[in-house]
Amino acid sequence: MNESPRKRIDAKMLLASMGISFGLVLFIMGARVGLTGKDASNLPDAIEGISPGDNERVLRQSQVIVDFVDGYEATLYIDGIEMPTTRLDELVTSGTAPAPGAQIDLPPTAIYDPGNFTISFLPQEGAAITELKQGKHTGKVKFWPTKNPDQIRVYSWTFYTD
Repeated sequence: MNESPRKRIDAKMLLASMGISFGLVLFIMGARVGLTGKDASNLPDAIEGISPGDNERVLRQSQVIVDFVDGYEATLYIDGIEMPTTRLDELVTSGTAPAPGAQIDLPPTAIYDPGNFTISFLPQEGAAITELKQGKHTGKVKFWPTKNPDQIRVYSWTFYTD
């Protein structure tokens, strides 16, 4: 009988195949254990997002925003200074809602929007902080469920301005 000669294994092809397989396994493992989005931010469950984020660099005129899940109220502090807070729903003085698209003059305070459950602050003239000086800043928010104001929690983070 005539046996066909065995093909020799090409060492270069074997090595390349093993490298590709190893890379694919590492990629899949990394994708399974990687943290992204809210999981990576270490935010409390009640906070959906913050801006600027922890350790972010922003411009000195940047707005500070904390976005909560439904049903929370808050007080905002920047560099240890409590920002006086104005509720957006209290800005209507005539008792009627402004017309769609109408402009509302916002006071130089932190603004709590009960419709979106956000608190925000923009440094400006007349505010407790007129500008975010260059360097490190600490944001802190005290927050509580609207229906249970005795359950106060605190979250702090740092950000930098250029």
